[in-house]
Amino acid sequence: MKKIFLIFFCLFAFNSNAMDKKTTFEKELFDKAQLEGKVVVVSSWIKYCSSCASQMKILKKAINEFENIEYFTFDVTNSEIAKLFNVQYQTTLLIFRDNKEVYRSIGETSKDLIYRAIKSSI
Repeated sequence: MKKIFLIFFCLFAFNSNAMDKKTTFEKELFDKAQLEGKVVVVSSWIKYCSSCASQMKILKKAINEFENIEYFTFDVTNSEIAKLFNVQYQTTLLIFRDNKEVYRSIGETSKDLIYRAIKSSI
């Protein structure tokens, strides 16, 4: 009985993380944000990825705390977007300033390190 409960709990937990994830990246909005001089943060995710959910949670809070930042997400299985950014892994974090990539990490879920990367890009 405990095993069944544990399996059910894990499946439910992973499904709730997956439901929060959706692709918000649009090339036109990305280009517009850069033209407006905003710092642009892009993160990749994949369904059922708990580190992706952790990173996205931190980034959503960060966007509310920092000014002049635009945040986009995309499913790494979207080959068109993944190719555009040369991203091969989920939980990849990219930061752009002045039309240039200024930061890239894979698997980063530390709030302190993510905030430091954003602050150094502003």
